[in-house]
Amino acid sequence: MQLSNTSAGYGVLAIVVHWVAALAVFGMFALGFWMVDLSYYDDWYRRAPDIHRSIGVLLFVLMVFRLVWRFFAGSPDPVAEHKRWETVSAHAAHGFLYVLVFVAMVSGFLISTADGSSVSVFGWFDVPSVTGQVKGLEDIAGQVHYWSTWALIVLALIHAAGALKHHLVDRDKTLSRMLVPVRRNG
Repeated sequence: MQLSNTSAGYGVLAIVVHWVAALAVFGMFALGFWMVDLSYYDDWYRRAPDIHRSIGVLLFVLMVFRLVWRFFAGSPDPVAEHKRWETVSAHAAHGFLYVLVFVAMVSGFLISTADGSSVSVFGWFDVPSVTGQVKGLEDIAGQVHYWSTWALIVLALIHAAGALKHHLVDRDKTLSRMLVPVRRNG
């Protein structure tokens, strides 16, 4: 197995980071969707948001790493069977996915730090507020967070549907390239 990407396919690092990020995004969405209805007296009322924030900070670090890795490792060439519009729309979708995931994470961080407090990441370290106390920021960031996370999930589902279409209908190697790392000599 090859660690880095080649023109023929993705390396093991890009594949692992992709699937960890995908699981984190869907898991965070589910946790966020569930925790907004918790009552003050629920055992998870404080614990769920702490977990949500901690994973969000770690996901931010992972996504920055992913962008840096993508810059240095590059991406495989488009699958030869793809039409031009498929390649262009795939690049646009990937770009929007990156933008939405960062908008969701930054707005979530701003919700938590609008009062000037820091975010504790599983008690390991704290990430301080970058804005200090800003009146009304929590509400604005909350709306941005709400809509960006919904848009992210919808686009991620469309992305997954496209990958499945390529795999099941077109029978090309689009999905398999993100499942099986490229070999050293291939």
